[in-house]
Amino acid sequence: MTKRPTRFCNFVSLGASPCCIILESISDGVFTIDANKCITSFNRAAEKITGFKQEETIGQYCFDIFRADICAHKCPLDETLRSGQAKVNLSARIITKRGDQKAISISTAVLRDKKGQVIGGVETFRDLSEIEELRKQVSRQFTYEDIVGQQAKIKEVLSSLPDIAESESPVLIEGPTGSGKELIARAIHNLSPRKEGPFIAVNCAALPETLLESELFGYARGAFTGAIRNKPGRFLLANGGTIFLDEIANTSLAFQADLLRVLERGEFTPLGETRTIKADFRIVAATNVVLKKLVQEGKFRDDLYYRLNVIKITLPPLGERREDIPLLIEHFIHKFNVLKGRNIQGVSPEVLSFLRRYSFPGNIRELENIIEFAFVKCKGPIIELNHLPEDLWAEEGGKPDILARSELEEAQKIRAILTQYPHNRKEAAQALGMSRVTLWRKMKRYGMADLFDET
Repeated sequence: MTKRPTRFCNFVSLGASPCCIILESISDGVFTIDANKCITSFNRAAEKITGFKQEETIGQYCFDIFRADICAHKCPLDETLRSGQAKVNLSARIITKRGDQKAISISTAVLRDKKGQVIGGVETFRDLSEIEELRKQVSRQFTYEDIVGQQAKIKEVLSSLPDIAESESPVLIEGPTGSGKELIARAIHNLSPRKEGPFIAVNCAALPETLLESELFGYARGAFTGAIRNKPGRFLLANGGTIFLDEIANTSLAFQADLLRVLERGEFTPLGETRTIKADFRIVAATNVVLKKLVQEGKFRDDLYYRLNVIKITLPPLGERREDIPLLIEHFIHKFNVLKGRNIQGVSPEVLSFLRRYSFPGNIRELENIIEFAFVKCKGPIIELNHLPEDLWAEEGGKPDILARSELEEAQKIRAILTQYPHNRKEAAQALGMSRVTLWRKMKRYGMADLFDET
């Protein structure tokens, strides 16, 4: 981050005054900014809550350090400086230096010098993460930060999760790839009595059978070439917690027999060992195919299926919950605004209409990737059709007319400007409001790369 020029106000240059001593002793985070929104002071509590040291923050724009979701839509400090009215106890979330989310409350006020002139603003904030966690445990309620959805099947799943989590029964989650199976598994763990224990996730499809066995059961030194030390398996690492076996259908019948014995006895033998090890864990399995059909085809053990299928959760594909698409778009924009320090306000009506019609073979994960890609291309406040990935049009049989028209208009505009500045690409780029690199890229895209030679 580049430090910005800033002038330090009298409030900050008080040295070891009683005012500064008080600010350093309170548990609320406090920072001040000048008229350019550059940080001029940052107390110890602010350091502790955000993870940034004072020396990293002074002179930086506040939105580069204090990455609050509320600032992406309606910055309370902006509102206070504009109106002169203080804001009190606004709920928000910040992304800390480590990338963790924290719930906070924000209050803002105008900062004046001795003559009463406005010279900046002051913001105080309180860490509410422990309070919010306690509230969740007591109320067992979900927020959009957990799982987003208002479609009937999703609401039914959400309403049953607390009771499912309280039980110790195995859970089988069925749903297409990208539909949020691991998110549901993590929610079950976080709501369960095992929430203080580990959550161990294993993608069974990503590992060959021999490696999957050693990963889950562990191995002893000398069990095979390269085994130079004992290694605990995932089952042992999940002791006291939850193990999540994703894509369980991609395992062999031989491995399924070993897994069944583990589930029935609660014990296993690491590779190269003769003694058995006990571990106490809850199993949550997931699959993107219907396991019962595989059982009927003889590709999955029926006894393991019934052992896993004590509680089954079925997640619908995104194509069957299109009413949730606007909520999910809003959720991902909110997420990436905070993570990337942006202020994108939403998508255009054309984008929303297109995405509501799109088939989404990759489900929710694909939608998240689409929004993240759009954040790279979008330089304004609204995501437009031309900010979406090109391969989406192939899926839908070609670009929509409105996008084709907008590209034609852009190409015509660029050609006209290049005609005005036939030998100066820098002036042409300035007239178009883009960088020379962007202009050159668009010239190549529209077949204008040899239109002129810059002198």
